[in-house]
Amino acid sequence: MGTLRFFFWVPLLAIFFAVPAWGSQTARVVPILLYHRFGPVVRDAMTVHTVVFAAQIEYLKRHGYRIVPLREVVAYIRGVGPPPPPHSVVITTDDGHQSVYTDMFPLVQRYHIPVTLFIYPSAISRASYALTWDELRVMHGSGLVNIQSHTYWHPNFKIEKKRLAPRVYDKFVAMQLEKSRAKLDQELGIKVDMLAWPFGIYNEDLIKSATAAGYIAAFTMVRAPAGPSDKVMALPRYLVTDQDTGKTLGKLLTTDSR
Repeated sequence: MGTLRFFFWVPLLAIFFAVPAWGSQTARVVPILLYHRFGPVVRDAMTVHTVVFAAQIEYLKRHGYRIVPLREVVAYIRGVGPPPPPHSVVITTDDGHQSVYTDMFPLVQRYHIPVTLFIYPSAISRASYALTWDELRVMHGSGLVNIQSHTYWHPNFKIEKKRLAPRVYDKFVAMQLEKSRAKLDQELGIKVDMLAWPFGIYNEDLIKSATAAGYIAAFTMVRAPAGPSDKVMALPRYLVTDQDTGKTLGKLLTTDSR
């Protein structure tokens, strides 16, 4: 009788304690690429020639990389989704420069690839260098462009913490995190729940504030692939430059600098 009880309970234990299909002993890591500006002329270190960006996409496709949505990678890292396919890579762009619409977006459409934009709303439809709300609506409407927060006006939190009294600083941080989400939600009718830290600056207090403001993931500028061993509120990204072409780009994609 005891033996029968044992065999009866084993299948039930397997059901109650089953690990999801994606629960693997070997964690998968994914390079998240970070861009800022594009154009025919490289005016600063943050600009990538439009033709170079096209060549980088071609390189990825030619070498078997699959460009996947950022949200899929975040779901995996949070433990609520399956692992992305082997050789996955993510493309993100920060700030909201006009060239994202004029130079990057046509290539996004041509190659039909998903990208995520991290936007600070204070500049949109106001600064001469920035995107407009209508342009963001067009890109969002394509189904290829996901739009997320880069705080409200891209502050340097280290400088602001030194400059402001503690209570004033806390209110300032809350405003930057909450007002950005609210403005993007209002203008675009979207759900914003991811954040790119301005200048890659973060600490435990900022992470607590971002979590309280409703963010489920946040991103830095640490040059490493992202995986389940990373803090979901401080996920690394590779800053891509105009020099990251061919074998140089390949080396970046296969290097774990941590």
